[in-house]
Amino acid sequence: MKLDKRTKFNRLGETSYNNYNNKITIIKYYNALNLIVKFEDGCETRTCYSNFKKGLIKSPYDKSVYNVGFLGEGFTPKEKTLHYKRWLQMLNRCYNEEVRYKHMSYINCTVCNEWHNFQNFVEWCDNNYYKIKDERMELDKDILFKGNKIYSPETCVFAPQVINGLFERCYIPTRELPNGVSWASDREKYQATCSDSKQKTVHLGFYDDIDDCFLAYKTFKEQLIKEVANKYSDKIPSLLYEAMMNYQVDIDD
Repeated sequence: MKLDKRTKFNRLGETSYNNYNNKITIIKYYNALNLIVKFEDGCETRTCYSNFKKGLIKSPYDKSVYNVGFLGEGFTPKEKTLHYKRWLQMLNRCYNEEVRYKHMSYINCTVCNEWHNFQNFVEWCDNNYYKIKDERMELDKDILFKGNKIYSPETCVFAPQVINGLFERCYIPTRELPNGVSWASDREKYQATCSDSKQKTVHLGFYDDIDDCFLAYKTFKEQLIKEVANKYSDKIPSLLYEAMMNYQVDIDD
């Protein structure tokens, strides 16, 4: 393809900035509809002069997702749609202020630098994702390491929704009683309750003492987690099984 002799000297080498403040330079100019630009990070792409001037071209390394995530070079979202959705959801939980405000459990959560690059996340998913018939798989960050706030290759695991649901916590800033404990005003006693693996509420009794009431909840919850772990023992990774078998419910959860 021949360069446009009328304009190549005027536009060749011309610089601008895209919408992510990445400097771009025209390195080949054929005509206004066909030119090649080079980004500051070394990547090159074909575009048109109008998009070049408006900054409507993006480098694979531009932090285009919540000013943190970038696609990198390799698999495209279309090729890895399921992993891409998970990647977006993960970044959304950690860096979308509206989500963090509505869901207290996401406060102070972050994604490791390695997973800011979509390609690295895809590689980890391809090596660690597994399927269980008729189950929805979810990415979990705090079963292996209780209280963990960082999404990373070392701390995350895929788990079926049934298992992940066992570890969901109800964060109520004004709550004064431990999880599983409520006040039954009609009986003037503390009541212990817990959801089972099907998310149905199980009543565990009434108690005069908060500690006794919480102990009933703790005992039931830990036993439930072990029962589910054994049910899925031949379907889930060993590190997930071991974490469930060793999991302890604390009063300040």
